[in-house]
Amino acid sequence: MAARRVAIIGAGASGLCALKCCLDEGLAPTCFERSGDIGGLWRFEELPEEGRASIYRSVIINTSKEMMCFSDFPIPEDFPNYMHNSKIMEYFRMYARRFDLLRHIRFRTSVCRVSKRPDFATTGQWEVVTESEGKQEVAVFDAVLVCTGHHTEPHLPLSTFPGLEKFEGWYLHSRDYKSPQSFSGKRVVVVGTGNSGVDIAVELSHAAKQVFLSTKRGTWVLHRVADGGYPFDFCYISRFTQLLRSLLPHNASNFLVERKLNARFNHALYGLQPRHRALDQHPTINDDLPNRIISGRVLVKPNVQEFTETSAIFEDGTREDIDAVVFATGYSFSFPFLEGCAKVVENQIPLYKFMFLPDLEKPTLAFIGLIQPLGAIMPAAELQCRWATRVFKV
Repeated sequence: MAARRVAIIGAGASGLCALKCCLDEGLAPTCFERSGDIGGLWRFEELPEEGRASIYRSVIINTSKEMMCFSDFPIPEDFPNYMHNSKIMEYFRMYARRFDLLRHIRFRTSVCRVSKRPDFATTGQWEVVTESEGKQEVAVFDAVLVCTGHHTEPHLPLSTFPGLEKFEGWYLHSRDYKSPQSFSGKRVVVVGTGNSGVDIAVELSHAAKQVFLSTKRGTWVLHRVADGGYPFDFCYISRFTQLLRSLLPHNASNFLVERKLNARFNHALYGLQPRHRALDQHPTINDDLPNRIISGRVLVKPNVQEFTETSAIFEDGTREDIDAVVFATGYSFSFPFLEGCAKVVENQIPLYKFMFLPDLEKPTLAFIGLIQPLGAIMPAAELQCRWATRVFKV
């Protein structure tokens, strides 16, 4: 009996892991990658590529190497605990070579359409249309793994910022930010206090004349280094802490975490006190923000109420002259190649265990990495791939 054929869309962290798990289960994978290299989100390029996530030059991962590595391929001991994007790419290349994954990847090949075969109800097969160098090709696969991630389409809600159309400076989404050089001597507003917004504000504060960090709801800020100098996630994301959280009332868990975070710096005093509890939303991770705030290099502001030709007016009534705006307002995602199968509404898609479409007659389509875990996505994606490939094998 011939091995079941699996199409994998995307050769980032999840796609590489999907290839490895398919091979482990005796499946026959083919990975389609629209760019010319592996790495997805973690491969830095000077110019953002269409349909691919884009990072800035200085990005360092927020999870330690002990917590982010794949289970069967430890990260080398001489690599730092928290890796620069270039070291992450080095690890991915080592992983791909070790398990001979590259020969299963078709680079510079876009997936145009994934549709059910006429006999899908009995076979579960998919027709996959791809395009490479202007030529389309059609192939039939027994299963599909979608590994495209959810940081590709910038969410830029310009209509919620009155007056931006007459602003005489320049603005951009964090996806287009690469380095601080062009902001030297400028007064800059960064909108958004997620990981990208805070990282960019901190980096800009070393080059810009003044940085204003605008936050709508505030945020809880974690730091990479825990007590004793060990990585934060290595110390606090464990079976024991999960057991403790399951035993304690939710309010008690929040109280303990918030007390720990406020012991480092009082979020209310720094203008970052959020409306939500610490465990109710994804936190922001940054080691340098308190230092930049206390030295005046970053000034925390409430949400922008409106823009004028040369300034930003904030909801507290203050006005600041500015030269540029960086919108770190997140991303939206969609799957245009999945004809009528996966409908995304308000950045949400109903999936069983965050992986399978519940209404499909056959479970031969799975989404990998379409999650936002508290911690590294690589081990979670590996578990997802293991489960999906075993379902496909049945």
